[in-house]
Amino acid sequence: MIKISELQSKDVVSIADGKRLGQIGDLDIDLENGMIRAIVVPAQGRFLGMFGNGQEYVIPWSQIVKIGADVVLVELRPAHESGYLPPRSGSSSGGF
Repeated sequence: MIKISELQSKDVVSIADGKRLGQIGDLDIDLENGMIRAIVVPAQGRFLGMFGNGQEYVIPWSQIVKIGADVVLVELRPAHESGYLPPRSGSSSGGF
């Protein structure tokens, strides 16, 4: 078991190129089924997910390869291959 606060402190790294994407800023939770649908990683240079430029990464839970002691390894795939579309802006994601 892992706490959300512990998950937020881990770096998210792409296994394809070893690129550090950032740290988890939010979760997209399916409240009906009680499952995490995706992790949200704010773009570099954004403060608390609000200030700065860039696109955030919405990474479906199915693309998480491993959650280690210090990092979360992910395999990024195009949105059309992941089978997951994030909620539109303004809708409640159930994040923390």
